Amino acid sequence: MAKVRILTDRVANQIAAGEVIERPAAVVKELVENALDAGATRIDVEFRHGGRSLMRIEDNGHGMSRDDALLCLERHATSKITEAADLDRLGSYGFRGEALPSIASVSRFELQTREAASEAGTEILVNGGKFVHVRDCGRPVGTRIDVTHLFNSVPARRKFLKTDQTEAAHIVHCVRLYALACPRTAFTLIEDGRIIFRSPECRTLEERIAEIFGRQIAEGLMPIDCEEPGLRLRGLIGRPGVGRSTRHEMIVFVNARPVDSRTLNYALIESYHESLPKGRYPLAFVFFECDPASVDVNVHPAKREVRFRSEPQVRGFVIRSVLERLRAVPGGNQAAANSGSPTVSSPGGDLPRADSAGGGGARAWPAIRRADLVAATSPSVIGFPSGAAASPAPSAAPVPPGISLLAPAAPNSPPASRDPQSDRLSSPGPAWRFVGLAHGNYALFETPSGLVLLDRRSAHERVWFERLRDQFRAGAVPSQRLLLPLPVELDAIAAALLIDRLGFLQAHGFEIGEFGRNFFRIEAIPVWMEPSDAEAFLRDLLGAFREGIFPDAQTDLAHDALAQLAATKAVRLPEIAGETELRALVSQLFASRTPLTSPAGRPTYIELNHGELARRFQK
Repeated sequence: MAKVRILTDRVANQIAAGEVIERPAAVVKELVENALDAGATRIDVEFRHGGRSLMRIEDNGHGMSRDDALLCLERHATSKITEAADLDRLGSYGFRGEALPSIASVSRFELQTREAASEAGTEILVNGGKFVHVRDCGRPVGTRIDVTHLFNSVPARRKFLKTDQTEAAHIVHCVRLYALACPRTAFTLIEDGRIIFRSPECRTLEERIAEIFGRQIAEGLMPIDCEEPGLRLRGLIGRPGVGRSTRHEMIVFVNARPVDSRTLNYALIESYHESLPKGRYPLAFVFFECDPASVDVNVHPAKREVRFRSEPQVRGFVIRSVLERLRAVPGGNQAAANSGSPTVSSPGGDLPRADSAGGGGARAWPAIRRADLVAATSPSVIGFPSGAAASPAPSAAPVPPGISLLAPAAPNSPPASRDPQSDRLSSPGPAWRFVGLAHGNYALFETPSGLVLLDRRSAHERVWFERLRDQFRAGAVPSQRLLLPLPVELDAIAAALLIDRLGFLQAHGFEIGEFGRNFFRIEAIPVWMEPSDAEAFLRDLLGAFREGIFPDAQTDLAHDALAQLAATKAVRLPEIAGETELRALVSQLFASRTPLTSPAGRPTYIELNHGELARRFQK
């Protein structure tokens, strides 16, 4: 008996489905692309249970005849190309002809379509790759496809799907990409009977972004349109200093096709090197146009990645174009500098806020100068052990009454429990002789064993992290109401994430209320937060929720993750730091449970002992 055999069409289609149809969002992607290639000006997408039970895509395109409807379910049947040379001048989204037979082989697939020349439409039902019936039906011009019970014939694939919430997020993101790619096509997206977004035909990309992502984001963008021979970059990019913690709002299209291009993504990030602090990503909705022959869209089964013939040329063009646009913005360099150097604050205290109010009304404090801040961080204000006391603080203007810049934020919160090992450590203040400050962030101390370099930011973050984590775990997070609530407009996914987690945020010092469709108001914030940072912090937190890196379902881990994010945002390093402040910081650091590292795992200080110094100088 022969060992080599030819697979049946059904098995071959199911194998192909494993490459093309990775998850429900891939089904939506293929069907939306077909609708756009059919010239649709209206596309309705509906799904249930993350796409497991139903995905329905209906359009008003030119439709198909009965013969074409039957042929489209055969492998490698396509109207887009006839020979391989057509790939060099490809102008459509789909072209392989594998999507529909692959989808039909792993689901219950129902197709209804009619072209303008036909009096009746055609209905085809395929279940697990087997034709059930082909018959006439009544419907308007266009096509409707229902995909139900996805992966029902291959249960192993169904088990590897993520939660309904995760799969739904991928579908919403996919539809948004094509809505951005085609502003003149009206899109409606419905999840479990609820309208996620409905965007009519838009004349410009700005209108479509405002419809999907909100007008606040659209107002923070500026147009870009640059051209060189054979290359063009157009769209909208974020202003200097405006960034996000994730890449969800950095979207790139190549010849109107949404792709994940490493070349273009890194070119955008590098262009904002001087305009955004490290770890932040720009907002960008850009369309890169080039000769179809110079880009290969066939390198990935799902056409998600592309390859350029000359990647250095593309990368250089994008960087030049974005830099030229950013430098044309008045005050762009100053905005970038401000984004990396926030306002001054100390590592544990509540700066007075003129726009915050307590329960009985607003209470405004005069502005604090940097000199006052240094004076206020003296050991007498902190109240740390007397053995760590340093020289008296220099005289300066008094701090407003009741404000302790390095005291715990909540006077009634329970004191942090200390590790026994930390109790055995003697305060390093008297044993470390302050030498100076290098590059504004590194404090140099002389010790009996050698030299110590202290990273001020990492040390501040450790102190903040443990203080906030203790508050979160104790459920004693003090908050302050704002005199003027802060409006926040979100996209549909972020709004759904926020609604599901309003209770979690309220338990950690926030008070956020709904104020319309995808529109919210921040009415109260934790006392450690500056009001100007509230919106950015909330967007970063929602980005962490969307990435799935925030374990909000596990309480202790959620407290740690939120405290780590809050500590990063709460630290404000004064440009001027005296010996008193730095010795106080060292004392607070060694009173923490884990003084050797920051919450992110970076060392808070490094020590060069006498042996290391001698080795470096070859002694």
